[in-house]
Order: sequence, then structure tokens, then C-alpha cells
Amino acid sequence: MGTPLGRESYQTGRTIYWIETLASYMIFSLPACPRPPRSDVKTAVAPLAHEVPPAAADDVLTELQEIYIEKGTPAFMRTVLALFSGGFATFALLYCVQPMMPLLSNEYSINAAQSSLILSVATGMLAFGLLITGPISDRVGRKPVMVAALFAAALCTIASSMMPSWHGVLIMRALIGLSLSGLAAVAMTYLSEEIHPQHIGLAMGLYIGGNAIGGMSGRLITGVLIDFVSWHTAMMVIGGLALIAAAVFWKILPESRNFRSRSLHPRSLLDGFTMHFRDAGLPLLFLEAFVLMGAFVTLFNYIGYRLLAEPYHMDQVFVGLLSVVYLSGIYSSAKIGSLADKLGRRKVLWATIALMFAGLALTMFTPLPLVIIGMLIFTFGFFAAHSVASSWIGRRALKAKGQASSLYLFSYYAGSSIAGTAGGVFWHLAGWNGIGLFIGALLLVALLVALKLAKLPPLGGVKA
Repeated sequence: MGTPLGRESYQTGRTIYWIETLASYMIFSLPACPRPPRSDVKTAVAPLAHEVPPAAADDVLTELQEIYIEKGTPAFMRTVLALFSGGFATFALLYCVQPMMPLLSNEYSINAAQSSLILSVATGMLAFGLLITGPISDRVGRKPVMVAALFAAALCTIASSMMPSWHGVLIMRALIGLSLSGLAAVAMTYLSEEIHPQHIGLAMGLYIGGNAIGGMSGRLITGVLIDFVSWHTAMMVIGGLALIAAAVFWKILPESRNFRSRSLHPRSLLDGFTMHFRDAGLPLLFLEAFVLMGAFVTLFNYIGYRLLAEPYHMDQVFVGLLSVVYLSGIYSSAKIGSLADKLGRRKVLWATIALMFAGLALTMFTPLPLVIIGMLIFTFGFFAAHSVASSWIGRRALKAKGQASSLYLFSYYAGSSIAGTAGGVFWHLAGWNGIGLFIGALLLVALLVALKLAKLPPLGGVKA
């Protein structure tokens, strides 16, 4: 009985030996296999088992398992189309109310600053929600949070059209902002995790292009509709379109492949925030988001009041049609985002802010053609700057990227909420000259921050 058992153990041991040998050969042969060039990505070489400390084993496995979505693949097209739809819905739902503000001032007997609350309440709650939904997505996953956010925001928009009072409308707008934080906080993180770093600028630009189309369409549809139907009906139409966009998003967005769940323990969240604010570049990018968005929203909040008054006396329909200037942002977000991938973000960001300055200067003149050209250039510069800065976050944050994106977008929408309403004070004090002074001050801060960022050394020798 002893001999057969010994022979069986010997044969089993030899089998295991040859399996281990074959596996080792396959693993160490992988780096020699031909594969497309992948710039800015570290090649992961598998160490010997005894060379890997237990604490680092999970990190090695994670690096080896990362699978990026490459440009030109069906997965890349599905991703950018889904995020394009999500960006469309987000900006359409947020900014469809801007053309209504003069009408709401008349209907509810409120001034321009009070009327701007219909946007500021939404963006303020969105900013608050970003601090919650980003970390939640780090725990439960990216896609589930984004899908739930889009459907909830669309339904709240439809509900807002049925509110009988101004306060009821503001409550629903607050819920819309809170819901949309789920997409705004997570979309940037999803792209930075799933898209190959070589193409992240292009993908982020296309996502922000969806933002631009959404902002344009929301303003355009409501700006035209409210000249023929009530604003309640216009809001219901926007909510219906957002429901369609949410369904498209849900069906075509690929599941996360590089997502790694993180703890929701308060200490780990605090450590993430502390790490980001100790970085030399991230706090500057957060400030950049605040001032850029504050400048952009202020211009579009009050340009309608200017064009409806002396000396223009424009129709509401024509004011709504001016939202087509967003087309320049659709082009610039993708084009400049791709350019930043090639030249580096530090060389491109300050130039886009200079374009915003030029556009603002043209709006200070009286002739309508110059005002429209100024709006066009200003919009081009803003979406280009936002595309560059937002893609920089994913490159700069080495860990807890969901939290980093949340902090960037918290600053972004806080700028919209605070500066958007504060601009009303300057409008009442000095008209469009006051608005120009206020926006100019914000852009000066943005330019100084961009020049400071340009001097920072890149992390790990990677071009930023």
C-alpha cells in the first residue's frame, strides 16, 4: 500500500512543478509580446512571489489587471456617446432656466438677483452634493450612481413644472441640483479610470462638448418656447428630453473595469481630502474652477436683461436663439482638449483664459454684432479652459480620484452659485459696466492661477 501512495504523491508533485514552471514562463514572456505603444503608462513587470510584500500584493494585482479603453474601439465610442448624453442632460436641466429669469421677475414681482436663485439654488445644492456622491461612488461604483442621478433629476424637473408657488419651484430646483451631483461628481472620475491616458483629453473634451450642447439646447428650447407657451410647459419638455438622455446613458455606458471599491470610513475620507489639499497643484485647479465658472454664469445670467432693455429691445425668442454661441464651446472643448494632450495643459490653459478676456472686452461695446462675437469668443475660451483644467485633475490626483473630482466640481458649481447671484448686485449698481468689472476681476484671478500652474513641475515626470 505504501509504494503506490508514494508513487502517486511523487507524480502529483511533478505535475504541480511543471504547471508552476509553465505559468512562470508565460508570465515572464508577456512583456516581450508585441503591443501598441502606450505613452505615459508604466509597464507592469510581475515580480517573483517572494519579492512582493504582502501589503503590496493587492497593488501589483491592480496594476496588472487595469484594462484601458482605447480610442477607435466600439467601447470608446459607447463611452463618449454615453457621457455626451449625460453631459447634455446635466447642463440642459441646470441652465434651461436662464432665459426665463426676466419672465420670472415679472411673474413673481422679484428683482434680477432674486430671480437668479432659480439657478443658484440648484448649483449650490449640486456643489454640496458633490462632497457626498463622489465618496459614495468610490464605494458602490460609478455607473449605478450616475444612472440614478440622471433619472432622479429628470423626474424632479417634470415635478417642478407643476409647483404652484415660487418657493415650491426653488425646493424642486434644489432637489434637481442635489440629484445631478451624482453624475457631475463621477463622470470625470469614470473617464480618468477607464480611458487610456493618451486619449483622456479628447474623451473629456467630448464629455464637456455634451455639456455645451446641453446648455445651449436647454436655453434655446426654453427661450423659444416661453414666447409661445407657459414656462411650466417648457420645463416639462426639458424634463422629458432628459428622461430620454438618461435611458440612452443607462443602456450604452460600459461597466467599470478599473474601479476599485474604497472604504466609506470617515477617517479614510478625511485622509483623501487632506492628501489633495497638500498637493501643490490641485488646490489651484479647485480655485480655477470657481472663478472660471463664476465668470461664465454671471455673463449668461444677466446678458438677457441687457438685451431686453435699451437700446436693443430684443424679443425673448431672439435672446433665446443667442444660445447658439454654445456651438463654439462644443468645438473648443474637444479640439483644445486634444491639443492639451499633445502640447501639455500648462501651455494651453492660460491662453484659453486670455481668449475669455478678449470676448468680455467685445461685449462692453454697444453694437450688437460686437456683443454677439464677444459672447462667441468668451464661450469658446470658457469650455476650452474647463476641458483642460478638468482633465488635469485626473492626471494630478494619484489616489482617491473620486474625491478629487468632487472637490473640483464643488468649486466649479460653488462659483456658479455664489458669483452668479453676486453679479446681480453689480448689475443693479452699474448695469453692464458693473458686470464687466466683476467678470474681469474673476478672470484676472484665473489668469494668475493658470500662470502659477504652468510653473509647477509635473508629477513623476509625466507631461501634464
